[in-house]
Formats: sequence, C-alpha cells, structure tokens
Amino acid sequence: MSTDASQKVTASHLKRDAYLNIRQSTVRQVFENTESTQRQYGLRQRAVALGWPNDRVIVIDTDLGQSGASAADRAGFQQLVADVGLGRAGIVLGLEVSRLARNSTDWHRLLEICALTDTLILDEDGVYDPAHFNDRLLLGLKGTMSEAELHVLRARLRGGILNKARRGELHGHLPVGFVYTPDGRVALDPDTQVQESVRLLFQTFLRTGAAHATVKYFREERLLFPIRLTAGARKGELAWTPLGLGRAVHLLHNPWYAGAYAFGRHRWRKQPDGRTRRERVPREQWHALLRDAHPAYISWEEHERIEHQLPAGTKALGWERRQGPPREGPALLQGRVVCGLCGSRMQIRYRPRRGGQLVPDYVCPGRGRGYAEPLCQSILGTEIDAAVGQLLVEAVTPMALELALAVQHEIQARLDEADRLRHRQVERAQYEADRARHRYMQVDPANRLVADSLEAEWNARLRALAEAQAEYQRQRAADRATVDPERRARILALAVDVPAVWRDPNTPQRERKRMLALLVEDVTLLKQRQVTAHVRFRGGATTTLTLPRPLTAWELRTTSAEARQQMNALLDDYTDAQVAAILNEQGLRTGAGEAFNAVSVQWVRSSAGLTSLKERLLAAGMLTGTQIAAQLGVRRTTIGRWRREGRLEARICNEMGQWLYAPQQTRPSDGRPPSEHAAPGAKDRSPVGGAV
Repeated sequence: MSTDASQKVTASHLKRDAYLNIRQSTVRQVFENTESTQRQYGLRQRAVALGWPNDRVIVIDTDLGQSGASAADRAGFQQLVADVGLGRAGIVLGLEVSRLARNSTDWHRLLEICALTDTLILDEDGVYDPAHFNDRLLLGLKGTMSEAELHVLRARLRGGILNKARRGELHGHLPVGFVYTPDGRVALDPDTQVQESVRLLFQTFLRTGAAHATVKYFREERLLFPIRLTAGARKGELAWTPLGLGRAVHLLHNPWYAGAYAFGRHRWRKQPDGRTRRERVPREQWHALLRDAHPAYISWEEHERIEHQLPAGTKALGWERRQGPPREGPALLQGRVVCGLCGSRMQIRYRPRRGGQLVPDYVCPGRGRGYAEPLCQSILGTEIDAAVGQLLVEAVTPMALELALAVQHEIQARLDEADRLRHRQVERAQYEADRARHRYMQVDPANRLVADSLEAEWNARLRALAEAQAEYQRQRAADRATVDPERRARILALAVDVPAVWRDPNTPQRERKRMLALLVEDVTLLKQRQVTAHVRFRGGATTTLTLPRPLTAWELRTTSAEARQQMNALLDDYTDAQVAAILNEQGLRTGAGEAFNAVSVQWVRSSAGLTSLKERLLAAGMLTGTQIAAQLGVRRTTIGRWRREGRLEARICNEMGQWLYAPQQTRPSDGRPPSEHAAPGAKDRSPVGGAV
C-alpha cells in the first residue's frame, strides 16, 4: 500500500465502517462475467489492508444486474448515499467509477456528500479525498469519462440497430396476427381464428367509426381477442382475452396491419424522478417506414382513414369537443357547431320532453368551465337542425351535381397536364439508364476498377428508373378516376335518392350525420333578436340562414291564436265544458297537444283575459235567481219552480247548474190564491229541482 494512501486514512476514518459497492449492468453479465464480480469482492482485502477489520467492511451487492445510468431503481446505491450522508462511512470502495455510477448527476452528488462528511473513495488506482481539490478534479474527470463511455457504447449498438431497421431486417416482437417464417420473413398467423378476429376488429371499426363501439360490439357478442404472451412460463403461447379499449386503439394505430414495416414509432423520455415514459413519435420522425413489406390485413388507404377517424373520436372528449364519430342522438350538428360570440365549439345537452322525446340544446360554456362564468349562449337545436337538413337536401340537386361534374372535368384536364410532366421525368430517367448501360458496355471487362464503378452507376440509374415508373403508375391510377356515362347517371340519381333517404323515418340519425359531414364543414350560431346560422360547406362556399328566436318553454305550451279566437266566439253562447267539446270536434288542441276540457278552457280564459258565459250574460243585463225573486216578490224556490214549468225565460251559465234570468219579466199567474205565495222569509215546502 502506498504511503500517500496510508496518510489519507486517519483514525477518524477507521472509527467508521468501510462500504464496498458491487454492481454488474445486466443479469447476463452476472452469470457470464464472473471474473469482474470476483475482482469487486476482492476489494475487501484492500480495506482490511488499510486498517478496517473484516467485520467492519459492509458489502452492498443488491445492485447486481442493475444499470448504473440512473439511481432511480438502484436500492443499493440509494442505501450507500444515505449512510454516507449520515456519517456512517469512512471510505467507499468500488472497482472503478463506472461501478458506482455512470451518471454525472449521481456521481457528483455522491462526491459532494463525501466531501461534507469527510469520506474517502477508493478504486483500483488509489485512495481519493473528495475534500481535496486535486482528488475531486480527478474523480470528476473519471465520472465524465465513465458517462461518455456509456454513451459511446449505446451509440454503437443503436447505430447497428437503426441501420438494420432501415433495411427492414431488424426482427422484434410482432403484433398479434403475424409470425416469422423459418427463413425470417413476416407472414400472417396460420391460425384461421386469429386472422378472422383481427379482420373483424378492423371491419367493425370501419363500420362504426369509433373504437369504443368496436369494443362494445366484441363485448356484446362475447367475442375474445388473441394475445401473444411475451413473458412468463408460457412465453410465446397464444391466449384469448376480452378486447379492451386501450388494446383496440393500439392495434388500430399499428401500420404493420397495413403491410408496412415501421420502426421508431415510440421513444422513451426520462422524467425528473428518474423514471422513463413512452411517447408517440410523429410519422415524419420515424426511423423506418417501408410500405408493402409483408402481407397485410387492410390496405394502406384504410389505414390512413383509420388514422383520421381515431383523433376525431378523441376530440369529442376534449376541451373544445371539435367533432367526433356520429352518434345516435337527435342533434344533427354534433361536433360542427361554433359559437358566434367567442368562437369556441358548442356542446350538446339533451332535455327530455313529454313522451320520452329528447330535445337538443347547443350550449357554449365559454370561459364558464374554467372561471365559473355564465354560459356564453344556449340555443334550442330543433329548428336549426330542420333548417340545415332542408338546406342539405336542396343542395343535392341535378344542377349542383352537373356543376360538380363540370368541375371534375376541369380538374381532370389539369391532371392530364401533370401526367404529361411526370411522363417526361420517366423518359429522362430512361435516358440516364440507357446512357449508363452504354458506358458500361464500352469499358474493358478486365479493367475492374472502372467496370465496377460504371456497373454501380448503372444499377443506381436502374433503381431510379424503377422508382420513377412506380410513382408514375401510382399517380396515374389515382388521377384516372374519370366519370363514365354509367357513373354519371348514378351520380345524377342521387338528386332523387338523397332527399328520399334523408326523409325516410327508418334512416338512423347517425347516418344523417354522416351524410351531413360529406358536405358541411361547420355551422356558426349567433342568437340575438333572431338566430343567425352561417353554414360553411366543404370547399369554402357559405350560406347564411336566419331563423326566428326559439320559443321559451311557456311559449311552446301556449294555446294557438286560432283556438283562442274560436273560444272567445263560443263563450257568447256556451259554457266552458260545451266550448271544450266543440273545440275538440274541430280538431283543435291545447298548447301541450292535449284535448280540451272545462279546466283547460278556464285556464286559457284566465291567461288570455277572456270573460266567461256567466260574466257576459250578467253584463248583458240578465239577473241572478236572488235578483229576479226580489223583483217578483216571491221565494227563490218559486222562481225555480216557475223556471222548470217554463213560465220564466232563463239560461244556464256554468257547469254548477247556475241559471240567469231575463230582466223585466212579469209575475206569472198560476191560479193559486195570493196567500199561497209565501212571503219573504217564510218556509217553502215545494220541491227544489235545481239551483236558481
């Protein structure tokens, strides 16, 4: 042991324990690189030689098989730092700096704590005191070199992986539904049930347009989905489990099912707590994307359609709720309504009405959700949906379709011009390839230095020619979507078919929303004295609709003016019950859509300020039973008897049996002596047949 090392170890260091940290980066190194492990355990003798008793040397080997890139999951390193900070360690031993840490942050933190607690550090090269500037400078340099070494090793391995992935030859875990053949190619799983399950997943999504609806279909039909186990005793075996939403979305996003080889779709980001989190990478940043690399379950066009539909479904749950897959709700403009005041996307709220009918309201919360402010505006959606639906039906006319066909012909002419330009590029590539071939054929085959170079150039020109021809054919096939007479007739037939399908009560509301999405981009609503709806069609055309302001709840239940006018005329001659019967015979109904009765007529009279039959007769001068009895000087019972006998002119005025009598009537002669006409206040024993 050198004299310098012995001088650094003092009695205060020997009073504390010696900590020996042992680490191997992987479990494979633990079993295969046994010599390195033995060398690390051998450092115990170095501590004994410096004066520590054998039982005072604490060995920390819980980090065997753990990477030193981070201290997040290294329980042994965390224990070491804690004991050093508590002043329990006199010296820390490690075979080299990389065995303690390969991260500058962890390494310098350990050096700082060792300097504060007067703790030494020992490796194969000697003993260091972090409190001394020179030793600390050297230890810091060793830590930087250790971190750089880890970066170089990773860069070498990563470079080989990426190079192989760019060629599409890097093998990895295949998604369910694919297997590797004995020669290393990717093929469809030979299990027919697996293939049918995967195909059903994509077919269901393309039919429903929503991942949640796809999972719901599998659950309702009690269908299981295959999964290939990647760990455990059954690694590599096939298992069948219920399909979950997260798994369904992951499979729908995977381009492998479209026959494309993809690498680098995700990356790992380190978090402040030391853990890592997986993030999705945009397609333009992927390391490799090779289309038509293996058999597929869906076409690339279907994959692109799915990639557009999935984000649309998530927007239906976000802050703006911009749009979403068509649902079964009655709101026609779901996800396409914009507030004309603040520009935010409006939400949908349904209100039940009598009979179970749901009525949509387009509501803009504005800043209300985040700042507890009132709603920006709320508009009843029934009339707006009807107006936009009628506008859509009117837009699909033969004239509009003829105009669309004329525009298509104009676009086709432009495509023909672009096709000629692309064909020129193919001709140029063909010329370059022929020229390279001619130069190669003219060289002496024995001159390999020149021949090899010309051959490589010829091959490059041939590849460029093949790519140009493939691109030309692909674009030509896409551009040659001409409208033949048969297709033209089918398009013109839509002018008749679309209105019929739209008005068919058996057409689901979800299908109407899909039809609307083909033509309408969005609708901006503004409620003032009237409701203004600015409809923006796909392509930029706009139309403004002006609708009356929606009625309030009490206005919707108000009896019609026609019924009130008819009621006012009938009340001149009929009671409330009689008026109700006549109105019902005429087919009139209350504001709630129900039949009239005496109570509803009385309610309408009260709200409209109409007088009853009794009030009108009294206003015309007719008298009550009490008044006519006083006028004729008889009892009221006598008035009732005379009325029943037809001696007095009277009219019934309500449903309670009350009668009113014509004024200026004379006392009838009944042939009885005057004494039999009871004086006022006397008891009348004659039977009473009704109210007078």
